[in-house]
Amino acid sequence: MDNKISIGISSCLLGHKVRFDSGHKNNSYINNTLSEYFDFIPFCPEVDIGLGIPRETIRLVLLDDKVHCVGSKNPDLDVTERLKDCAEEQKTWQQNLSGYILKKDSPSCGMERVRLYKGDMPDRIGVGIYAQKLMENYPNLPVEEEGRLGDAILRENFIQRVFIYARWQKLAAEGFSIKALNDFHAQHKYIFMSHNQAMAKELGHWLAQAHGEVPSEVMPQYLTKMMTLLKLRASRKGHVNTLHHLQGYLKNFISADDKAELVDIIDQYRNGLLPLIVPITLLRHHFRRFPNDYITDSYYMKPHPKELMLLNSL
Repeated sequence: MDNKISIGISSCLLGHKVRFDSGHKNNSYINNTLSEYFDFIPFCPEVDIGLGIPRETIRLVLLDDKVHCVGSKNPDLDVTERLKDCAEEQKTWQQNLSGYILKKDSPSCGMERVRLYKGDMPDRIGVGIYAQKLMENYPNLPVEEEGRLGDAILRENFIQRVFIYARWQKLAAEGFSIKALNDFHAQHKYIFMSHNQAMAKELGHWLAQAHGEVPSEVMPQYLTKMMTLLKLRASRKGHVNTLHHLQGYLKNFISADDKAELVDIIDQYRNGLLPLIVPITLLRHHFRRFPNDYITDSYYMKPHPKELMLLNSL
């Protein structure tokens, strides 16, 4: 695939032997499937700050109401600031990424639920030091852990966000204008609706009121609002509502029998009897017969390459 999307990733997930025990955590889905579409940029902050391979394990501890990352055996080994500085030093290449996949449970790279020690007993409430700084620096960047990619909904949500973010970056590279932003919004409107109808409507109203304002001021605000919306998982109810909106474009074209079939297929999806790909495939069929430029330009029925088969599990 030409022009692959650039994704940052914890090096161990690609099979690089950078772990504390000289091992790796090679992930077959990442390496065998996602690698067809993503250009992975590997990075290991623990190696970058000079901890070596193999090395003593590190962990998050709460000291004086502040989170520190210290040696598991040698608490005098405090690498908290070194990991923060490391994240800052990577901004030159991180700013060009369209997403990032982190190693779960890692005191440096874990996105959430990392063990945080308060005495001898840990709570799953920590965030890896490098990961936290990364997400603070790029709050709109799609970020996920490899462990959560095993969940079909979380996997599709992350990959969908990556593709949308990459399209946004392309828009930015071509030059922002309110017209270009309106076109971008129209192309993604039904994706937004499937995530949260109220927030999608609010975003549309906000954009309509932005006419005449300076594009360079509107764009970052729109991006934050959009990515906040997309972080919400699209529900079955949200998809059903969106499917019915799309069905409305066909009401004057398809036969009564075709309408009844489409209603039945959507209802079966609503009841969990069919995956999302089935009503979407049927809608694609009807829109091929009765093309609509607005729907053709929309990404809802083609949010990512069909070969990823992400809609088959929703």
